[in-house]
Amino acid sequence: MKILAIGRNYAEHIAELQNEVPDEPVIFFKPDTAILRNNEPFYYPDYSTDIHYEVELVLRVGKEGKNIQAKFADKYIDGLGIGVDFTARDLQSKAKAKGLPWTLAKGFNGSAPVSEMLPIENYPAWDNINFGLKVNGELKQQGNSGMMIHNFGAILAYMSRFITLKKGDLIFTGTPAGVGPIQIGDRLEAFVEDKTLLNFEIK
Repeated sequence: MKILAIGRNYAEHIAELQNEVPDEPVIFFKPDTAILRNNEPFYYPDYSTDIHYEVELVLRVGKEGKNIQAKFADKYIDGLGIGVDFTARDLQSKAKAKGLPWTLAKGFNGSAPVSEMLPIENYPAWDNINFGLKVNGELKQQGNSGMMIHNFGAILAYMSRFITLKKGDLIFTGTPAGVGPIQIGDRLEAFVEDKTLLNFEIK
């Protein structure tokens, strides 16, 4: 399986990082070694001093597809969960300043904690899914899928023009405003609607 992710998909998050609004979706990869499952703790690495949380709705691909039409996206997604796209902001800023790729800032080990996947049928209104993140019990990020610049269908259609989606692939769909740094000892809780799906510690 592979992890595909979309950046700059919420206007307020683009503004808080002072980025330009892209003409097309910004796509990047995380390797499968980035995944943390079962609420395993995240161990702060020694190559960064500024890792930020970015909570995101995560889609799971249910069957292989390419050149998918947006209106048929529901035929290719079988699960929805929540994840955290940990970003080494210092590594990312250094790479961006030189016009270089920021793979290491996004794809390092453990940078993608992911919850269990719930049946996509549980969420018939794809444009109205509430989700968020608490750090040490304090609400830090809160979003709704209706706030996305590119909705689920548009994301699948765009990605699958270039990259064949396969069963089991995970798609991180972008983060709302409110991102910030993590510290050793923090506890992160991520939820979809009223259900907490992630609850893990920074060590």
